[in-house]
Amino acid sequence: MTFKDFRDYLADFAWFWPGIAISVVVGIAFSPTLARVLKVRRIVALLLILSFGLIASATLTPSREALRFGAVGSGTCDLTRIGIAPVADIFGFGDPTFNILLYIPLGVAIGLLPSNRRKVAFILTGCIMPFVIELIQMQAIVLDRACQSSDVADNLTGFVVGLVVGVVVGRAVALTEK
Repeated sequence: MTFKDFRDYLADFAWFWPGIAISVVVGIAFSPTLARVLKVRRIVALLLILSFGLIASATLTPSREALRFGAVGSGTCDLTRIGIAPVADIFGFGDPTFNILLYIPLGVAIGLLPSNRRKVAFILTGCIMPFVIELIQMQAIVLDRACQSSDVADNLTGFVVGLVVGVVVGRAVALTEK
């Protein structure tokens, strides 16, 4: 995968980069407050905000065709694949890879949160989000986005991988601070 491949893949997401820019501004503005509320370092709060912004920018913005030509989605959901993507698809560069990578930062951020009810709520939110996003993509046909059960599986895979990484890193940091 080259930078050009990555850039070309993201070209269909017309509002991706503006969404990321907005997320950075919101993250910088609100991460100190969120850090105090969650009792975490500011970088963890910033990562949490940026993760939600990344996901929203990549999944809930209109396609380039919707903006340019008024293309609309089908209003249906492709249920062809329900489980984990084949290994070859994960290590190729395409939808499965992108959908897995998209949720890893959210999982890491949540994994770094202290263990309490808020963390449980964030974990539940992270697990429910892929389903809600696909439902929105199916219903909001003006976005010209595709609802696919495979996206849910890939998003959850990335979320779990990120969550495990976040928990391991969080524990390692806690041990070094003792």
